[in-house]
Amino acid sequence: RGLLTRLNTPICIVCYLAAIVWFMGLAFEPFTLRTDMSENAMGSTMVLLRGASAVPRQGVRSSQKTGAVSTWLVKAMQSRGLEVFTQSFSRKLPFPDENKERYMVRGTNVYGILRAPRAPRTEALVISAPCSPGDSNNQAVGLLLALAQYFRNQVYWAKDIIFLVNEHDLMGTQAWLEAYHHTNITGMEYSPLQGRGGSIQAALSLELSSDVITSLDLILDGLNGQLPNLDLANLFYAFCQKLGVLCTIQGKLQRNDWDTAEGYTHAAQTMMLMVLKQACGRSWGDHGLFLRYHIEAASVRGINSFRHYKTDAATIGRLLEGMVRKLNNLLERLHQSYFFYLLPSLSRFVSIGCYMPAFGLLVVILLLRALDLWVHLGAPALAAVEGVTEAQQPSGPAVLTVLTPVVISHLTGVALYLLPVHLQEMAVEHFPVSETEAVVLTAVAIYTTGLALPHNTQRLLSGEGTEQGWKVLKLTALLYLAVLLGCTALINFSLGFVLAVTLVPITASMTPHMPKALSALVMVLLSPAFTILYCVFIYQELIEAPVSVSEGWMLFLSVISQGILDHALYGSLVYPLLALFIYPCWLMFWNILFWS
Repeated sequence: RGLLTRLNTPICIVCYLAAIVWFMGLAFEPFTLRTDMSENAMGSTMVLLRGASAVPRQGVRSSQKTGAVSTWLVKAMQSRGLEVFTQSFSRKLPFPDENKERYMVRGTNVYGILRAPRAPRTEALVISAPCSPGDSNNQAVGLLLALAQYFRNQVYWAKDIIFLVNEHDLMGTQAWLEAYHHTNITGMEYSPLQGRGGSIQAALSLELSSDVITSLDLILDGLNGQLPNLDLANLFYAFCQKLGVLCTIQGKLQRNDWDTAEGYTHAAQTMMLMVLKQACGRSWGDHGLFLRYHIEAASVRGINSFRHYKTDAATIGRLLEGMVRKLNNLLERLHQSYFFYLLPSLSRFVSIGCYMPAFGLLVVILLLRALDLWVHLGAPALAAVEGVTEAQQPSGPAVLTVLTPVVISHLTGVALYLLPVHLQEMAVEHFPVSETEAVVLTAVAIYTTGLALPHNTQRLLSGEGTEQGWKVLKLTALLYLAVLLGCTALINFSLGFVLAVTLVPITASMTPHMPKALSALVMVLLSPAFTILYCVFIYQELIEAPVSVSEGWMLFLSVISQGILDHALYGSLVYPLLALFIYPCWLMFWNILFWS
């Protein structure tokens, strides 16, 4: 016991530094694994690719300018021999989405089914292309129709192939998936599907927003940090290598000079981008919503960033044809490779067994501090047993002292979760702000009001808190935080790790005997809200688009509004996790700092 108490702080410091060094070392190539196809049915890319050599894309752009996109798409798909169906949907947002300028959303999805000629039609593949007003993705729609025309003339398909053109990006995809699987988990209104294929095994989403495509970026990050089976990324990379297509991950090219400082920095930046995108919990492409239904999916986005390269539509079509034909060969769902991984490049990956120890070292700090408190709390009780004449203190006030801040902290979290959306009308009536601004500013106001919690708690208690009281509260809070971070990391490792890096140091060292002003400042700077703010600035630096302080603040407010919207529209778990659990837990430590 004495050894544990004496070396507790040095061990915690070593664990924290080791965790950071371990995580940053994951981007060093000798510590990563080479990507390799695990699924035998997709082990070779030796298929004859010829379909996309004739890509009839005429008429796509002009037809999108007529305003009758759905009608034109129905006729275009029918002329290619598909079974064509439409689905209408509508959704009223809880507050206006100012980023995309929409509030009451109405749209129509159009999809065509190519029935499998050589199988009982019990399985299906999906190729989707989001279609928004204007010419934002007309290249992808044209390529999708060209693939449909070519696929219709082939006889080797063992799965139904569904060609989906969804409106309003993720909202259209969400409506179609909920109708396809007979679920309604987000409250969206939609018409039932008139035509269905088999059980969907995999999906690819196309985003080609430019006439000139220099490279293809693979997007894997899905809702709540979900990722597709690594073999899907391996398949994409294998065909890019075969066809000589420039490919990127997180918008960054792969470098071969891993043994140089520049090469390591590049790999670390790529991996950190993946961590930040996963941690935000949003879906970075239409594919992300497929993952919720155990459908392996990815988005392929054409970008125009490398001027000395150019990839034509025919090559992209051949690449997609090869991927679909390989997926067509599957006898079962993708399961041989990893579902949990980080990618410093498309050719190297970090498995869950390599990155979890970094998180484990951070959680160990919380457990060590809790164990140290448990030892200190047990010492007075032992002395009381030996001293027969000394009376034991009643346990009632101690329980009330600990229970009150716990309850008030979580009630504040409930207010942060519920009130911003419900009070928007009242805020708009009394202040010159829009609905979106009202929601965000209300959330910020409630978050800030929680800082007054220690004073409110002390007024509710009769008398002052004891030395034993804050230790019991901290022991409870440490174990609570360890469980929260552990459960979060199991669902979304990146979110759990980012929160642990900022929360563990201050929570492990917090006592009421520390200098109040300095400690309060450090606690605020390492609070969940400031963690989000730091991530905004780091993300902008990693994508090479740095912003000023004022621009970063506006992006921070936008991230909050998008987090609330993503939770309401798609079921993202980040906002309720932060509001109902992480923030109340942080408030418990805030209360310890101001313990009387």
